[in-house]
Amino acid sequence: MIADIPYNIGKNFYGSNPTWYIGGDRKNGESKKAGKAAFKTDINFNIAEYFHFCNKLLKKEPEKSNGRGRSSDAPCMIVFCAFEQIETVKAYAQRYGFKNSIPLVFCKNYSPQVLKANMRICGATEYALVLYRGKLPKFRNQGKMIFNWFEWKRDNQKEYPKIHPAQKPIGLLKRLIEIFTDAGDVVIDPCAGSGSTLRACMELGRNSYGFEIDRNFYREAKEKMLKVTAGKQLTFETKEGQPCTKH
Repeated sequence: MIADIPYNIGKNFYGSNPTWYIGGDRKNGESKKAGKAAFKTDINFNIAEYFHFCNKLLKKEPEKSNGRGRSSDAPCMIVFCAFEQIETVKAYAQRYGFKNSIPLVFCKNYSPQVLKANMRICGATEYALVLYRGKLPKFRNQGKMIFNWFEWKRDNQKEYPKIHPAQKPIGLLKRLIEIFTDAGDVVIDPCAGSGSTLRACMELGRNSYGFEIDRNFYREAKEKMLKVTAGKQLTFETKEGQPCTKH
């Protein structure tokens, strides 16, 4: 399971980003993004409800190990979160049985905090936690040591459209999926957004399920990110008013 949960930034989402102003220039006055949340759930996202939901979806741990020195087939949950959220996410995860965690750091060569550049050190990293219950999760390192930091490279927008303001690079998602799953495994994204996780799974031969409550993101993901390609089949369903994207 992998998800980029809302950071509850609220009206300050674009607070240090040039897009706060028209054309990125303060002289032009404020844009429509000034003082606005980037999306509906970035104000009151409930982490407790998230873990309650996810705990029911993640499969149980295998009873037997694969032998000493070998990775288990246990599942895991990867949660992207703000640095300030890390301890909160860990605390709620433990309530639902995810007692262990591995921190991940993603390093960018740019920062959205342009307006703060003359006043402070600008953030150019993002964070995630690998959460697991007891056994270390499935791990596919192909004989190479994998560090807990990854290079964050932007997607080519001609290949992967920009749909969501907090969209994660598909190349990065593919790397994480390759490390923790095998071809044919199931990946679930409870905060599907742009559908980028589902697209990554499609390209890697993984089965995937995504949930998204915002109909606009759902439609754009369906029409732009998850187009049917040769040899691939995508179906879409809506249940109880909640759009569901499935590969």
